[in-house]
Amino acid sequence: MNTLEKFESPQLKKIHAGKVRDSIRIDDTKRMIVVTDRISAFNKNLKNSAIPSKGAVLNTLTNFWFEKTKDIIPNHFIEQIDENITIVKECKPIKVEMIVRAYLTGSMWRAYQNGQRMFCDTKVNDGLKLNQKFSEPILTPTTKDEHDSEITENEIINTGLTDKVTYQKMKEISLKLFKFGSDFLAEKGIILVDTKYEFGIYEGELILMDEIHTPDSSRFWKKEDYDKSPEDVVQADKEFVRQWMLKNKIKGDVPDTLPADLINETSKRYKDIFKEITGKELVENNFDITSRIYQNLLNKEYIKPGFVAMIMGSKSDVSHAEKIKKHLEKFDVDIEMRIISAHKNGERLLEIAEQYNHSIEPIAVIAIAGRSNGLGGALAANLNAPVINCPPFTGKDDIMLNINSSLIMPSDTPAVTVVHPDNAALAAIRSLNIPQFKQQMAKDIQDMKEVLIKNDTEIKN
Repeated sequence: MNTLEKFESPQLKKIHAGKVRDSIRIDDTKRMIVVTDRISAFNKNLKNSAIPSKGAVLNTLTNFWFEKTKDIIPNHFIEQIDENITIVKECKPIKVEMIVRAYLTGSMWRAYQNGQRMFCDTKVNDGLKLNQKFSEPILTPTTKDEHDSEITENEIINTGLTDKVTYQKMKEISLKLFKFGSDFLAEKGIILVDTKYEFGIYEGELILMDEIHTPDSSRFWKKEDYDKSPEDVVQADKEFVRQWMLKNKIKGDVPDTLPADLINETSKRYKDIFKEITGKELVENNFDITSRIYQNLLNKEYIKPGFVAMIMGSKSDVSHAEKIKKHLEKFDVDIEMRIISAHKNGERLLEIAEQYNHSIEPIAVIAIAGRSNGLGGALAANLNAPVINCPPFTGKDDIMLNINSSLIMPSDTPAVTVVHPDNAALAAIRSLNIPQFKQQMAKDIQDMKEVLIKNDTEIKN
């Protein structure tokens, strides 16, 4: 499927990977939010179950609501640069999720069935039914951590999550946002059942952040369905997945993967609710999602066209790496130099493989190690990027003695070997197969031929 389950770029510094969103540091004032197609439920990231178009729905719909609610409270939105990516203001998050509920359903109903009546600071009466509407929306805040535990107002203030004045403002704004969203959706025949809001501090002021009124953060019902049968109303959000998981437990545990038909149905539901809310179809194209993101990041100059990693076996290889780097700098490529010994700390190779193998941009790796070169082979065995050996030979004798450890690789480890630094750099650049580099190299080749022709002519004359 054409989905974004994992986002990686060695050119960008990932500071947090959430259940769905990845945060990338841009500078002290901005960060990049990448909304993937991952799906989570019951605090569990589901495996191999990315939902097509889910990230685009969440990202674009959130920004739609940010625009609609900016008069109620400012938000962290700056610019959407891709269907799955938004640039936002760097703010200090308040680690409390403000849950607003208008109906007794979901996890609250499950707790209510087990006898719970006190939810945070709100006491709920006996005798209520599944999906029954409350007389007024209620607040049931939770901690913003892996547990999402219920928390009272006193606990929030006493533990220093925020101060009393700020929390009172968060309560007031949460209820205002919920009323606005409920009224807006009611005109479209949609009930906003419950939702969450997250806040942060930016330049000393409270702002809205993360997401708002999406199928991940909210529960939606169609009013027509609810009026017909309140207890059997069809979910138009992620609760549809939760209910399937509860009905298909394996030895008492909810499953961690979804079947293909459920993935397709969930994708359809996300796109349907997007259209119903915004009145527009989700803009989609047939481009490979990673190629599209790469091009958009390139257009906005957040990354360079390609990335070359020079991985050395020891500090003594640095001077040789600098020679290669000098030739690489003729091209608009990002360069990284690292020291990893295949024999002494080879476990780090798996760490970089996890990043490089999922990178959004083209990557090439130059392995720089001399005697007993296991580095190039280890890299080639773990990476899906081209690996080029360029050992730091000291002379012809060194080449004759140690070249075989770089030339002869085990099966399925396609590292190639180049002796001279300039050729190693060119081999890496050519392997990236980037159009602008190919044009630059074509010109260099033509210039070289013209010089050779000129020299040949001068000799003949």
